[in-house]
Amino acid sequence: MNDRCILTVHAHPDDESSKGAGTIARYRADGVRTILVCCTGGEAGDILNDEADSEEARADLAAVRARELDDAVAVIGYDTLHKLGYRDSGMPETEANAHPDCFAQADIDEATGRLVAIIRAERPQVVVTYDWDHGRGHPDHIRVHEIGHLAFDRAGDSAWYPEAGEPWAPSKLYYTGVFTRGRVEKLHAWFEERGEESPYLQWMERWAEREQDPTRPAPKPVTTQIDVSDWMHITRDALAAHRTQVPTTGVWFRVPIEVQRELYPWEDYTLAASRVGGPVLTPTSPPESDLFAGID
Repeated sequence: MNDRCILTVHAHPDDESSKGAGTIARYRADGVRTILVCCTGGEAGDILNDEADSEEARADLAAVRARELDDAVAVIGYDTLHKLGYRDSGMPETEANAHPDCFAQADIDEATGRLVAIIRAERPQVVVTYDWDHGRGHPDHIRVHEIGHLAFDRAGDSAWYPEAGEPWAPSKLYYTGVFTRGRVEKLHAWFEERGEESPYLQWMERWAEREQDPTRPAPKPVTTQIDVSDWMHITRDALAAHRTQVPTTGVWFRVPIEVQRELYPWEDYTLAASRVGGPVLTPTSPPESDLFAGID
């Protein structure tokens, strides 16, 4: 184990598996200490896999999703899991979204303080969070974006949360990308070439609509690509651990791993903030190949 540390902040159980699991597995294999912060229990989610649907699962979905998270964490190889302790917020205008214990209703300074305490205790050089529209309007994903930025700025400032430990300023803040354009276009074309209905068509249509709407912000550029060719099976195994959320007949499992390796062997990121120089929200050619680039 070296002295490098990466900390990822995710909204719900299963986000850690669909967003950057291969990257974490790769860095863990290289001796980097890996930390996961899961902000909610995911209890407002639906059961999306008929094979895992039961009265028992519905009766205590929070406990079920906690067990699934533990299983996925073991598959990926995270060294430490921290739970921020909030209830899943559900979508806007739902009963879950009005619950006083949900993440969306939390005081933002208090929520940021919880994350700052973890950052100061773990001392990561790299923090990974979400872009503001990463979750397509999900309140918990938006809140992850908000507290991720605030905690990155405040963790090294002794004036904030003096009770939360010795200040520590991470070097770099990244947004994790899942459905980036380069990846989706490759996978969409693969389905079309085979004469099959593409599950990525909705993303192609969404980008076309965005390009015609000048009021909508453009997608953030990819600044960093991590080659996860040898760790793609980890992502699949981790997703499969979330049985109530991820059916193994779904989109994540339809493209063979060997095809994914050939078409798009990377996980994409955008450098959102940096204390070591380098590109910030600006594409580079070629992109960075290491989240720790520039860090001594």
